[in-house]
Order: sequence, then C-alpha cells, then structure tokens
Amino acid sequence: MRHQKAGRKFKRSPSHRRMLLRNLATALLEHGKIRTTLAKAKEVQPYTEKLITLAKDGFRLNEFRRVLAVLTSKDVTFKLFHEIGPRYKERSGGYTRIYKLAKVRQGDAAPMAVIALLGEEEAVKAPAARPAVVGPGKRP
Repeated sequence: MRHQKAGRKFKRSPSHRRMLLRNLATALLEHGKIRTTLAKAKEVQPYTEKLITLAKDGFRLNEFRRVLAVLTSKDVTFKLFHEIGPRYKERSGGYTRIYKLAKVRQGDAAPMAVIALLGEEEAVKAPAARPAVVGPGKRP
C-alpha cells in the first residue's frame, strides 16, 4: 500500500525522475509555457513555484547557487532572477497555471495539458456577483 507516499513515480528511477523534473522546470522558465502530460504538469508545478519563490527578492548569491544546483542552464537561472522573479514580487504564490487540453496524446491516450507562467496582467479575480434576474412575476 502507498499510504502517505507523495509524488508520482512515472515508472522511472529516482535519478531519472529528478532529471525529468529539472528539465521540465528549465523548459518552463525558459519558454514561459510547455505542453506535456497532465500528470507531469501537476508534478512540476510546485517544483517550479519553489524556484520562483527563491528568486522573488532579487539576486542573492546563496539563493542563486541553490537554484543553479537545480536548473540545467545558467542562462535560465539569470533570466529567473532578473526577469521572472521580480515580476512576482508582490504575489504570495500561484505563479503558474495548468490548462487541460481537450485532445489526448494519440499514441497512448494520455491526457495532455499546458502549464504556463502567469502574465503580469493576470490576477486571480473573485467571481463577479450575478445580476438579479428580472422576469415575469419577479421583482429585482
């Protein structure tokens, strides 16, 4: 039984799984959005958000080295600290969004998704109040 065993295995060894998440996080930070399976998108989301949280307060050597130990590209690490991190300075979490795609992958029918970084103009908005319905016999 898998009681209290968090995370997905993806039928990979631990080192292969760790490298998969590193590569997905690097690609997401480099391109802004990636198309992958829903399970991989759900697994890489908290991984990436922790890296963005480290980079929010600007360039500090210790945080830079911690992120560089995870990401596979130094250029992406610089981009994270100088462009992406400061963009979310006022935000306390939720830097990415997962969009489920309607089509499944043709080979194995895996559900697909797009994981994307939130834009500067995007914010989590409260649902607007519905206007009162006026109809026959009803008063606003």
